[in-house]
Amino acid sequence: MVKQSIFGRISTLVRANINALLDSAEDPEKMLDQLVRDYTNSIAEAESAIAETIGNLRLLERDHEEDVQAATEWGNKALAASRKADELRSAGNTADADKFDNLAKIALQRQISSENEAKAAEPTIASQSEVVDKLKDGLNGMKQKLEQLKTKRSELLARAKTAEARNKVHDAVKSIDVLDPTSELGRFEDKVRRQEALAAGKQELAASSLDAQFNQLDDVGELTEVEARLAALKGGGKPAAAPAIDAPSAPYTP
Repeated sequence: MVKQSIFGRISTLVRANINALLDSAEDPEKMLDQLVRDYTNSIAEAESAIAETIGNLRLLERDHEEDVQAATEWGNKALAASRKADELRSAGNTADADKFDNLAKIALQRQISSENEAKAAEPTIASQSEVVDKLKDGLNGMKQKLEQLKTKRSELLARAKTAEARNKVHDAVKSIDVLDPTSELGRFEDKVRRQEALAAGKQELAASSLDAQFNQLDDVGELTEVEARLAALKGGGKPAAAPAIDAPSAPYTP
């Protein structure tokens, strides 16, 4: 029953449609991990069951071989006893000849018994041999399925990593999109504009101070003096002299 259950499990796992299982799974990665564990455990159990089945088969084959060999040996003993009986009978020793004929009969009976035992074991050996062959084929199929599962799992993980990398690249590109007012470039441009506005405000504030207003008056006086001298030159007269500056008084000497 144990071997049959193992055989049934092997058959089920070998016939399993991995792609269909993955397509119907809510989480294909978890499904793959579970399938890998199931196949790995089943392969270990199948190997143990197959090894036991092969061991039993080899015992049957050995017993069968021994029965065949025993049948041959008993046949040879029967032939030897029959020939000895014939020799003794030819020599006139009927009593001893009958004894050897009886030994030949016993040997023939044992030969028949060994042949029957060998013949009875042959169907079992054939059946067990077929089971072993199927188990071996199933085991190889399960190992192929396991490799297929591992390949599928690696492929799925690679696709997941690729998708994750693409999402990161997409997010990075989106974060520096110049059309996006929340991007780094937009924030930097806004910062520069605020600095420029601050500088303009400082200049305007400085121009409105008292010192700046007095400087403007000095500039107006200088321009007026220049205009007067230019008018004098055009009138043919000498340019008006600059107003004299009082010389400093000499220092007092006692």
